[in-house]
Amino acid sequence: MTEMIDFAPQARLVAAVAAGVTDEQLEGATPCPEYRVRHLLGHLIGLTGAFRDAARKDFGPRLDRDPGSVVPDIGPGWRAELPKLLDELVEAWRDPAAWEGMTRAGGVDLPGAVAGAVALDELVVHGWDLARATGQAYEPDAMSLGVAKALLTPQEPEDGGEGTEAARSGDSLFGAVFPVPDDASRLDRVIGLSGRDPGWTPAA
Repeated sequence: MTEMIDFAPQARLVAAVAAGVTDEQLEGATPCPEYRVRHLLGHLIGLTGAFRDAARKDFGPRLDRDPGSVVPDIGPGWRAELPKLLDELVEAWRDPAAWEGMTRAGGVDLPGAVAGAVALDELVVHGWDLARATGQAYEPDAMSLGVAKALLTPQEPEDGGEGTEAARSGDSLFGAVFPVPDDASRLDRVIGLSGRDPGWTPAA
């Protein structure tokens, strides 16, 4: 049986950061160049609902949608919608069936266990985006950081093989790695692996 991951600590952290966003910050810049804070919140709402449905194997239009096809946004009820979806995401991934067999996300079929790791990584990285954009403290739990780091780290060759294209190029699963110092924190290492500058600030 596939080892399950508890989403609750990271989901609570993202919900707390979102609750700390003021209305005046919604038009602010984020580490995602194409997103303002409101768009980042809309993306979090979209991915949380999509990965909830992926856990439930609830196949429908939400799971076929390319997340990069449109710039997401929020509606007037986003402050209630996001924490509700986060709670539902946590419960959906507590079902052992979510981790078995195949599911779909972003129009891509993938094993349930991989989808779970990707979902948690998205919460870790985009939670950092939101916290950094709005000047809030951000300390993910060690387990969530470990899952994200394992997912993002380029795979090395095995038994003399060539390894993955990402490993050969020095990229992570999601693109070019941002270099960090040898003494960087675990969080900064994860953010660097995601292609982001851990030192980013809204004024940068």
